[in-house]
Parts: sequence; C-alpha cells; structure tokens
Amino acid sequence: MTVELITIRDYEARTREPDRAQPLPQQNDTQETSEMLLHEELSRARIRDLEEEVQAQRPWRRARAARRWARVARWAADRSRRFQD
Repeated sequence: MTVELITIRDYEARTREPDRAQPLPQQNDTQETSEMLLHEELSRARIRDLEEEVQAQRPWRRARAARRWARVARWAADRSRRFQD
C-alpha cells in the first residue's frame, strides 16, 4: 500500500469538485495605526523629557522661592516696626 501526497488543487482537479470561493482580502490599516502610535510615542517621550527637566530644576526653584519669601518677610517685619512707632 502506497500513499501519494497531493495538494488540494490536485485533488480538486482530479475529483472535479467546484472551486471554493476565495475570500476577498481585508483592508489592512496597520500602517495608519502604527503612524498614530508613533506620534503618540513621540509625544510621550517629549513629555518625559520635559518632566525630567522640571525635576532637575526643582531644587533651584525651591531655593529661589525661599530667598524671595525671606525678602518679603524681612520687608514686612521692617514695615511693621516702622508703623508701630
């Protein structure tokens, strides 16, 4: 007993079965989606970079704010002493 390997097309040609209906290829929107994801990823990267810059400037800004409030407190103390007399 021998088995002969044949393809589906050969089998259909030998048995004369009607051809199967071939499905239409579906539209593939992956390029559009990948472009959208690329832009989204780029915007996220920009946001991360901005957050890192802000994080690096935070101690400097806090020190500057502390000096400014110290000046305001000194000015308010001097003004209150001046008007108490």
